[in-house]
Amino acid sequence: MDPSNPSDLKPDVSFYGGDLDCGNGLLLLIRRHIDPMNPGQLLEIRSTESSVDHDLPSWCRLTRNELVSWSNVQGQRRFLVCKGLKSEAMERLVKDEIENEDTATAIDLWSSRVDVVIPQTLPAPAPVPALEPLSVMGVGSWPRPKWMLKAIHDHLEGKMSEADFQEIADDAVRLCISAQERADASVITDGEQRRDSFASFVGAILDNTQLIPLADLAAMVEDPKKFEDELRALDVPARDVRHPVVYGKLGRSRPFAVNELEFAKTCTTAPVKIALPGPYLLTRTMWLDCLEELPYASREELAVDVVRVLKEELCFLLASGAALVQFDEPVLSEVVFSGPKQKRSFMCGALSEKGDPGVELDFAVGLMNELICGLPRQRVAVHICRGNWTKNETALLAGDYRPLAPYLKRVEVGTLILELSTPRAREITAVAELNTDHRIGVGSVNPRIERVESVDEIMAHIKQAIDLFGKDRVLLNSDCGFATFADNPMASARIAEAKLAALAEASARLA
Repeated sequence: MDPSNPSDLKPDVSFYGGDLDCGNGLLLLIRRHIDPMNPGQLLEIRSTESSVDHDLPSWCRLTRNELVSWSNVQGQRRFLVCKGLKSEAMERLVKDEIENEDTATAIDLWSSRVDVVIPQTLPAPAPVPALEPLSVMGVGSWPRPKWMLKAIHDHLEGKMSEADFQEIADDAVRLCISAQERADASVITDGEQRRDSFASFVGAILDNTQLIPLADLAAMVEDPKKFEDELRALDVPARDVRHPVVYGKLGRSRPFAVNELEFAKTCTTAPVKIALPGPYLLTRTMWLDCLEELPYASREELAVDVVRVLKEELCFLLASGAALVQFDEPVLSEVVFSGPKQKRSFMCGALSEKGDPGVELDFAVGLMNELICGLPRQRVAVHICRGNWTKNETALLAGDYRPLAPYLKRVEVGTLILELSTPRAREITAVAELNTDHRIGVGSVNPRIERVESVDEIMAHIKQAIDLFGKDRVLLNSDCGFATFADNPMASARIAEAKLAALAEASARLA
């Protein structure tokens, strides 16, 4: 793209990116500045890096922000970007001259890194009653009200204070828990109401990470055009799904789910479950091998810190009385069910390349077992689904759980929460030979179909599970969450409640 005529519009916000390129921190700086702006406002980006000439127009196109103009005077580049469409800003005429290039002050992304503090001691688990056989629970997420969705976006974009956001989220959690209690669920979740998605939310909380829309990464990869084409094939718009980017050593200076647990416990007397992204999932999503500057030498080095921060959180959750802490590992399905030529996947934002399935499963087992070492395994679960971003079942991964047996048999958690009601998972008998010391969370209703399964239909499914595993080993759940991604719920709150109620009635008849 050739330089255009300088615009006569005055920027609302201006910053100097120096020689940073889009794969080396410039996009993170752009996101920090543009997120709090209103649609129609103008951002001026000053740069000396030549590759930005090509990469920034691509970013604007994907994120639906408009490149109004840019100039290049002896290597000093100035880009004017409108948040949204240029037409929203065209009547804002110049009142003052645009700042002189020489007065700009560089903002160094990497200077925002904070020192990591590792607790010397971690709290011991608090005692809680064991979950009863045939206990009924959702997997985690619950459809958010429209006003909660708006609050999530305003909060992420810096337009809403933390206090106001938490107050609104408290109301959404109360509604979610009331619905589960009306459905007679045995174990309650807070519906992940405060999260933009089941996993990426930690990128906004952990030290030295930042959440950016998936579309922002187009300028960071080897083949931006191919990346753009693949993003367009997603059912979830790439501009709406935010991805964690790590720019320093990971730290946990503040909890990322303990507050969810503590508030949920004030709303119910039932046992409370908290779901967290698993260590393999976080490592795959946070290890962006396409970035030019990496804070870790390898994904294995990154994984050490991923396990550390998750273990810190797990210990505090157990100490605060979590009945069950569930780690979500959906990308394990991608490891075994996607083709060998597919090195990258957009499942849950796992953009780093995967290796041989056997190697990947060994790696994942090691991470999880290290995470829970020394802690009560009966209060820890792993959930493995087949994807939950579209209602089109033919677009999701299919196959029984046999290829995952090397993981399922060796992982030392107490409960395996599986997706077993959809025909894509084939026969439940595929998991009949799992270790007898694992409880099995049997997926018995499908969140991706509108029809509410009949109680008789659910009972027949549960009876088959009881015959295979014995009643004492069976817990009951939906196949996956009802709203894994906040902006892309698989069901309405009404249907989610009806499905959970049908599951609870079937459990009661079989108790």
